[in-house]
Amino acid sequence: MSLAANLPHVTRRSSDLSKHSAEVFAEAENHSVTVTRRDGESLVLMSQREADARAELLHIAANLVTVTLEDGPLSERMASRYPWMYALSTAEREQCATDLVEAARASFSTGQPHLAITKLTSWRETATAIAAGLGTEPVAWLDDEPVVERP
Repeated sequence: MSLAANLPHVTRRSSDLSKHSAEVFAEAENHSVTVTRRDGESLVLMSQREADARAELLHIAANLVTVTLEDGPLSERMASRYPWMYALSTAEREQCATDLVEAARASFSTGQPHLAITKLTSWRETATAIAAGLGTEPVAWLDDEPVVERP
């Protein structure tokens, strides 16, 4: 399976790097570019952002594969890999685990690493906020306050 399943496939010759480097680099900022060579194997040119996203998605996949080999409820197995999940309630951990698996499946099937990465980041930030005590105070909505007009 390709991580670039739905992205445009662009192939350039290695000579394009020297003759039209700015154009090739601009393409590589948007999506990976395969650079063919006469004297060797083709290479792939991509942004650091894309390479980091692919690496993060593989890290998420490795954690998910690992938790499938362990015993116990999915939410507890996931929390063993992502300890920040312990800041969540039991129900929130279960929802988090389900959301992460679904987002990872969507990422792999569409070639869009950001789906899983965004979901993981969102849950981790939620757990961090809960651990910091945010969200325990009642919300005072601004709509409930009297409107003060300027003189």
